Amino acid sequence: MESAVNQRMTGAPALFDNADLLAEAIVREVGTNIVLALPLGLGKAIHVANALYARAAADRSIRLKIFTALTLERPQSRNELERRFIEPAMERLFGAYPNFAYANALRERRLPPNIEVSEFFFLAGRWLSVPVAQQSYISANYTHAARYVVERGVNVIAQLVAKHVVNGEKRYSLSCNTDITLDLLKARAVGQASFMLIGQVNSELPFMPGQGDIPADTFSHILEGPGVDFSLFAAPKQPVSLSEYAIGFHAARLVADGGTLQIGIGSEGDAVAQGLILRHRENAAFRDAVARLTRNDMPQLRYEDGRFEIGLYGLSEMFVDTFLDLIKAGVVKREVDGALLHAAFFLGPKAFYRALREMNEMQLSRLQMTAISFVNELYGDEEVKRRARVKARFINSGMMATLLGAIVSDALDDGRVVSGVGGQYNFVSQAFALNNARAVITLKSVRESGGKAISNIRWSYGHETIPRHLRDIVVSEYGVADLRGKTDEDVIGAMLSISDSRFQPELLRQAKHAGKIPKSFEIPSAWRENTADRIERALARTQELGLLPPFPFGTDFTETEQLLIPALETLKQASGSSWRLFRLALRGLLSRNISDTGVACLERLGLARPTGTSERFYNALLRAALRQGARVRDIGR
Repeated sequence: MESAVNQRMTGAPALFDNADLLAEAIVREVGTNIVLALPLGLGKAIHVANALYARAAADRSIRLKIFTALTLERPQSRNELERRFIEPAMERLFGAYPNFAYANALRERRLPPNIEVSEFFFLAGRWLSVPVAQQSYISANYTHAARYVVERGVNVIAQLVAKHVVNGEKRYSLSCNTDITLDLLKARAVGQASFMLIGQVNSELPFMPGQGDIPADTFSHILEGPGVDFSLFAAPKQPVSLSEYAIGFHAARLVADGGTLQIGIGSEGDAVAQGLILRHRENAAFRDAVARLTRNDMPQLRYEDGRFEIGLYGLSEMFVDTFLDLIKAGVVKREVDGALLHAAFFLGPKAFYRALREMNEMQLSRLQMTAISFVNELYGDEEVKRRARVKARFINSGMMATLLGAIVSDALDDGRVVSGVGGQYNFVSQAFALNNARAVITLKSVRESGGKAISNIRWSYGHETIPRHLRDIVVSEYGVADLRGKTDEDVIGAMLSISDSRFQPELLRQAKHAGKIPKSFEIPSAWRENTADRIERALARTQELGLLPPFPFGTDFTETEQLLIPALETLKQASGSSWRLFRLALRGLLSRNISDTGVACLERLGLARPTGTSERFYNALLRAALRQGARVRDIGR
């Protein structure tokens, strides 16, 4: 017998402009046991979620379970200088973007006992120190999330949608999140799930054609009106460093013309995209940069450095904004079933959403949003997928790697989750299942923490996201380590070749102690030059040509804010050492001259005319950090 929820799914949806009234209607129809699924990332119907939260918080007879991933919140400051930088920028970038009631309650440790919140992917680092969020985290591959939602008895899905009226008929687009919702709708159609689909219309969300374009009667309720419209979350671009550009160049020479491409969000993904564009448009400069970066290389596999004559086909769980730049540059131009790109969700800067909203129908039709089960897996029309996904390169970033080739991308060795597995394991597995496909993990070989350099390549680590039996290709700023099918001894050698020279002796000692590499093995002299100075020298000419801008694909930050970002990063790195902070402050106090741009930076943070001891201290710190950042920017000129 068909459930009451599914019986409701006939005819036009009930229309609301008030989220509280909609929440009342949901409780009347579903009852007091609500299992609410919210899409990953951008597509959450925030006002619906907040109204249901408020009802459950006020009425303890209502049991509310929320299942979601990647709850997007405004960036938070960690100190006074960051607060002065972030607050004005975030007000400009996010406007009236609403807060999540459940997220605030989780962080403040006041979640009512009748409300549960489980996520399978965190906003990176946001929930490390919140025990209840860590305890309710669900470790899952992206492709398994829909199954878990069904098994938990989902009865309400609340999703942000775009609206389009054609010949008087209203249609709604799942837009940014076809990923799991399409799979759940298929499950409902065959009786495997029973839920109400609630849509909240957002005027900034682009209407994406294709499978996510669904008729109004698919929804039970629609929330729409000025009071529930809001500015979309716009992910701020981070500057691309020289070490990340080096990673981008190394990864770009692994991509074969006529192949398939997946890349992720972030500065390393931007570096890969810029590397591909330079390879196609500035080929001589690309080859010159690669030659300078790779003079210490040991030939391991076939590298690519030619222009893209056939072009690439995009297959990426996340539609990152750089795909538009890759299409415009003529890199992504190989069509599969009329599409240049198949993707399952998107998130990006405001200019990205605007470009999609303003794109003509023909261009938009070649950007196909589809189910996560299609993008991240081979099963279902497998032969068709295999023919399309030729020479696939799945490029994702990791936090750490071991000397034996395991990858750490989602959690720490004490069990605390930084982000999530997401689709990374899916793409590694797919790379092994396809012919001539490779999974590429990018990572910076070293990071700064508390003023101390720490290697991201370890002998071992207490947690793994990708086990070493699925090791494939690892790329750092120092080169490419081809690990697939290699012996442990050869893998250790390859990983040492892309490690920072400061940590190679200890890593080698540990490998010898474990008996995994001959006692006679010595680090070749060429590998001992794996230093930041070598990267800066190798890319100096390319930087001088203006081909390595900090923001290759634009930014929402002002010119002054762009200058402040590296200065604040310098202060962040120094913050772990009182002595380093003191020396910076002293240097700032002794520097009498400051440029006009420096004055603008001080004014932006309200420190141009400091009053009181604290502001004078911050003024001195910032003056020194700005001078240090200026010297870094001058390298290679």
